[in-house]
Amino acid sequence: MGKLARAAYGAATAPAARGEGRPLPLPVAGWLLLVACLVGLVALDWAAGFYWLVDHGPAKLLGAVLVVVLVAVWPRFGSRALPVVGGGAAFVSLCLSVFLHMEMSAGSQAMGFAEPAALASLLLLVAWRGKPSWAALAVPLLCAAIVLRPVSVHARQSTIIMALLFALGAVTALSVGLGMRLLMADRRRQAAALRLEQRTAFARDLHDFVAHHVTGIVVQAQGAQVMAGRRPELVPPALQRIEQAGSEALTSMRHMVGMLRDADGEVALTPLAGIAEVRSLVEEFSAVGGARARLDLEGSFDDLPVEVTTTAHRVVMEALTNVRKHAHGCTEVRVRLERSGNRVTVRVGDDGQPRHVAHGGFGLTGLAERVGLIGGSVRAGPVTGGGWAVEATLPLSTAGVMAS
Repeated sequence: MGKLARAAYGAATAPAARGEGRPLPLPVAGWLLLVACLVGLVALDWAAGFYWLVDHGPAKLLGAVLVVVLVAVWPRFGSRALPVVGGGAAFVSLCLSVFLHMEMSAGSQAMGFAEPAALASLLLLVAWRGKPSWAALAVPLLCAAIVLRPVSVHARQSTIIMALLFALGAVTALSVGLGMRLLMADRRRQAAALRLEQRTAFARDLHDFVAHHVTGIVVQAQGAQVMAGRRPELVPPALQRIEQAGSEALTSMRHMVGMLRDADGEVALTPLAGIAEVRSLVEEFSAVGGARARLDLEGSFDDLPVEVTTTAHRVVMEALTNVRKHAHGCTEVRVRLERSGNRVTVRVGDDGQPRHVAHGGFGLTGLAERVGLIGGSVRAGPVTGGGWAVEATLPLSTAGVMAS
């Protein structure tokens, strides 16, 4: 079996899925590039003599370095601390501007690009990630600190023009931050709508599941009544089977209701399904044309709990859908279900090449949530030698059913 590129599913990371994923708070490369640019601006200001050829250069250098450091460590701040830090940095910058206005002569200038650029970066981050009530206080302070620095010593034509350019930069940073906030809000709204739709479908699945098991129990009870008069010795085993079926139904139903009531989880939109449905899914995939699909089974799958078989069906369905959508030049798909001890491993691999598609889908994201609800895990990524694979591990013990 080829090695898979592991995908981390969690609050801070996103699944590595072809064409789908959940965006990180800020790409690491972009964050490092921003910090590098700000450090470069500090170096340029130093080379221009802004910190050592003019009066009070050390104070200006200290202010610029302070704001750059805050931008560099911003991921450590929460939604409430970030606006507080941004507002504090703006207040320090405004105090420095007042100090320069009082101490420097009219012929001097308070120019420099590192500190205003770092303040604009904080402005963007506060507008994007800050708590609204606190951000409403920090944003005006940041804008004032950015715009007033060029004219803090003396207001003349060159400093006013520079102040207007800084104001344009501040407005641009604020617009970008607000746009990213609106994008996040829209994504949360879509996820909430999807979760509601999935919960509704899962409630219908729960109804079918209960009807299926209760019908089986009724049939066994009727058979026990018939045997009671003819062969009484067969009644106790029949009652034991009825008791076992009822216990398994109650355990599985309790687990399914728990998933339905979980306020934070997403229940996948999947009908009740077993191994037979998985086989039909693979056969239908091949019948459509294109890539050939093959199903390999290893182990016994007769006594699996319904939530495990349904989740396995969901994994196969989502993987085959992604093959059809994203695997260019795929000729063969191998679906493998393996039961080993108290777990079932589902793996779907293809030999195609990924197409470039837009991010933002919910398929594998919802799949990871669904598998996580029964204590399992999913990983997806390119396979050594070419192709793509999705692999899910489904524990049986978590489902509440004794594995044989």
